[in-house]
Amino acid sequence: QVQLVESGGGLVQAGGSLRLSCAASGSIGSFAVMGWYRQAPGKQREFVAQITSSASTNYVDSVKGRFAISRDSAKNTVYLQMNSLKPEDTAVYYCYYNLWSGTRNWGQGTQVTVSS
Repeated sequence: QVQLVESGGGLVQAGGSLRLSCAASGSIGSFAVMGWYRQAPGKQREFVAQITSSASTNYVDSVKGRFAISRDSAKNTVYLQMNSLKPEDTAVYYCYYNLWSGTRNWGQGTQVTVSS
């Protein structure tokens, strides 16, 4: 089973930027989808962004125009570039991948805190 490790989280002021990385322990070439969810305190985990094997992307409305997901297959890494951050973006961000079978696996998460 390929493991995922997120990094790049931290504390940033509103309006700032962060880039999250999700490094896979093996090849991501066989994954149907990779993406990010987030979970704020006291809230359910919510979808943020995804990228398919054909590089098609999808975002939750609240981050469109501010976040960008990309993948580097040579580095087995998926990125989430987050710009114009808002306090409501504060959450633990989780990377995941879906196999073509539908099986999903998650990383351990990375904390993003946006101060006002």
